[in-house]
Amino acid sequence: MYAYKVKKGLIKEQVDFTLPESVEEGDVSRVHYWRKHPNLHGWMEELYREKGGKSDDFNCDNVQLTEDDLIKLERDIKSKDLPETSGFFFGESSDDDNVDDLNFITEAKQAIDEGYDVYYTSWW
Repeated sequence: MYAYKVKKGLIKEQVDFTLPESVEEGDVSRVHYWRKHPNLHGWMEELYREKGGKSDDFNCDNVQLTEDDLIKLERDIKSKDLPETSGFFFGESSDDDNVDDLNFITEAKQAIDEGYDVYYTSWW
């Protein structure tokens, strides 16, 4: 599970986008990495579907995270309202994840303030 920041304008759709092959090394960098945090993944999948994503298994699919999305995610984390999500590769989420998730939100908002776009993707 990964979040990346990319040079503004490289993301053309909110979901199911690919970055241009001409992307240069400095145009994309990882903002955050999670391992086995199924409830966050479930939240991202719900967002992906709300934005029109059609993939059956939400694996290796990209979803852009706007500032509004991050505000909603922060609210859902603080109110312990991430959806219970399970699956073969997922493991279990715990309350210990909350601090890490809130740190991610801070990093992602900062990236957006600096003129980047942010997106989430996963590979399992």
